[in-house]
Amino acid sequence: MEIDIKEKAVKLKNIIESSNNIVIFGHVNPDGDAIGSSLGLFHYLKNKGKNPTVIMPNDFPAFLKWIPAANQILNFEKQTDEAAQLIENADLIFYCDFNDLKRVSKLSEKEKDTKAFKVMIDHHPQPTGFANIEISDTSVSSTSELVYEAIQEMGDIKYLNSDFADSILTGIITDTGLFHHNSEKPRTFEVVAELIKLGGNKEKVIDQVYNTFTYDRLKLLGNSLYNGMHVLPEYSSAYIVLTKENQEKFNYQNGDSEGHVNWPLSINNINFSALFTEKDDLVKVSFRSKDHFDVNLFAREHYHGGGHKKAAGGKSYKPLNETLEEFVSLLKKYQEEIKSQ
Repeated sequence: MEIDIKEKAVKLKNIIESSNNIVIFGHVNPDGDAIGSSLGLFHYLKNKGKNPTVIMPNDFPAFLKWIPAANQILNFEKQTDEAAQLIENADLIFYCDFNDLKRVSKLSEKEKDTKAFKVMIDHHPQPTGFANIEISDTSVSSTSELVYEAIQEMGDIKYLNSDFADSILTGIITDTGLFHHNSEKPRTFEVVAELIKLGGNKEKVIDQVYNTFTYDRLKLLGNSLYNGMHVLPEYSSAYIVLTKENQEKFNYQNGDSEGHVNWPLSINNINFSALFTEKDDLVKVSFRSKDHFDVNLFAREHYHGGGHKKAAGGKSYKPLNETLEEFVSLLKKYQEEIKSQ
């Protein structure tokens, strides 16, 4: 769904002007877009003379901790009391890169009684309607791009700097997988150009995100491709399994499997890819597809999840082996739709 941000920009600007203590939330297991959009908002609000704080439900990957002001993000799991006090005193709360309060886990218990004005900025489909203002557009590359568009419509470009630009570039670059998906619209590249004019360093962002692997992370990727990948050409599909044993073997850190799910799509005639990551109480699942196979609908229907048409995720509460057996059986049901791409 595309929206006209102009309809909401005036109201949002007035709310920001009348607010001082502002909290910005990202979702659980925050990725580049959650961190980038949240820190982008942080730098804009700081430059505007406000008092913003970014709170994440839990920790985020090391390859995102170089972003300016990332060291000021509160981790709700470790700084619960401080975060709760800030939420209680907030005039305004932004919710970035998610459209359902389930995505902030236990943090939602602290914010449910807040009297703060609520603003959601997100690009995922089917928002659940918990905010006073929803800036929701599934046609944009990322929430980070949407943050830039909202600020531009408010006429506040003068408050943006290179720290803001690097934050937003990180969100756009990571959520498009280096512009491999979610980047069909020319406007995305126009925004990137405008961010570079603001002092954003595209090369630095790419280098920090994609060229700072630990030795263990690179070995994990090699193992995932050599031992963990299963190709099913009869279904034009492939999947990777990341067991708890291999996570321990390669000293797995949050974010180390970032991008693994994309690799099988580089195989000729593979149109659908999945990554199954074994946890203590569930199996985390990520999906990617080419062209028209809608993995958002697939994840919603079968894996308690959702996302975008070509990139989605979910979870299975069955043991790993049962989860994999069920997945293969589902491929039989969807094989014509997958193979027809």
